[in-house]
Amino acid sequence: MLTPAQIAVIKATAPVVAANANKITGTFYPLMFERFPEVRAVFNQSHQRSSAQPEALANAIIAYASNIDRLEVLGPAVDGIVQKHVSLNITPDQYKIVGTCLMEAIGKVLGDAVTAEVADAWGAAYWQLADLLIAAEEREYARKAALTGGWRGARRFRIAEKTPESAVITSFRLAPVDGRKVMDFHPGQYLGLRLTIDGETVHRNYSLSASPNGKDYRISVKREQQGLVSGFLHDRVQVGDEIDVYPPAGEFVLREGAGPLLLITGGVGQTPALPLAEQALAAGRKVIYVHAALNGSVHAFRRQVDELAALHDALKPVYCYADPQPGDKPHMVGLLGEEQLGKLLPQEPGVAAYVVGPKPFMAAVVKALTALGLPESAIVHEFFGPREALA
Repeated sequence: MLTPAQIAVIKATAPVVAANANKITGTFYPLMFERFPEVRAVFNQSHQRSSAQPEALANAIIAYASNIDRLEVLGPAVDGIVQKHVSLNITPDQYKIVGTCLMEAIGKVLGDAVTAEVADAWGAAYWQLADLLIAAEEREYARKAALTGGWRGARRFRIAEKTPESAVITSFRLAPVDGRKVMDFHPGQYLGLRLTIDGETVHRNYSLSASPNGKDYRISVKREQQGLVSGFLHDRVQVGDEIDVYPPAGEFVLREGAGPLLLITGGVGQTPALPLAEQALAAGRKVIYVHAALNGSVHAFRRQVDELAALHDALKPVYCYADPQPGDKPHMVGLLGEEQLGKLLPQEPGVAAYVVGPKPFMAAVVKALTALGLPESAIVHEFFGPREALA
């Protein structure tokens, strides 16, 4: 635990660190990758090039320092970090690397302002958080390993099926090489994959797009422009190939409640929504499944959702195409906004909305739902990427 004196130093210097947070993280990552190239594998380099990862870390540093004497308010964010780190099999040794390079970056950027007292306080603050995360992650590793079909670290899986779902999305059915059971998961969670591409090890997370069955897993991957891993999976991975897989993780899961569920997805964001819809229907909830796509050629899983709707009167699919092509049959045309969502929002108590998709899409949908009177506590959204990652 930090001493009162160390907390006072953190609070006094937090504004200076916040003002330079982006410079610090912009210095930190290149320094760490140069000195410890082995850690590059757990960082999505496209997020580095777009500055998304450095900005996420900068925001995390600011939030932590601003709440140094009331860390309980950071609980949800910490939970998200733990899940992300577990999906990447982060180890205590990697925290040492991050801590060393982060403190050096702070020193490089702030110069003489980093006195021995300041360095001591910020070093202690880093290790306070690191120790908290290491302990929480160890508990989660052990919990998963003890489950039926559970495991710890990487487990070898074989590509059992490879199925095109649309012009840009392909599903991969993953079966364990050892032939044993696989652990159940909460719909909405994701898998961590470790791949070797042209001699380079990379890690990625992909949502589980089918409900748990105890035998195998399914992920569905969109081909991204200049996407190293998505291109590799689409073009080079074939049925029978083997990859390393970490246990399911993630906190984007169905919350308690019996009211109607409004699932609103854009593009490949619907992958976690498929098992979420099945779970809600099994619990007797009404589900309005809203999916926004450019047109029918890139709309995956339409037949699967329609077939599910034929089995469940409680499921209402609604498809919105921004630019429909001849032969497309969307229910709505254009971009989802307040007017369209107002027609779909159930006028019943206990409504919950789950929103998944690109950030601009989610921002617009959340803004519209809020304007329609849905409370913030009833809106759950999932940002794919490094929003929560401290490493």
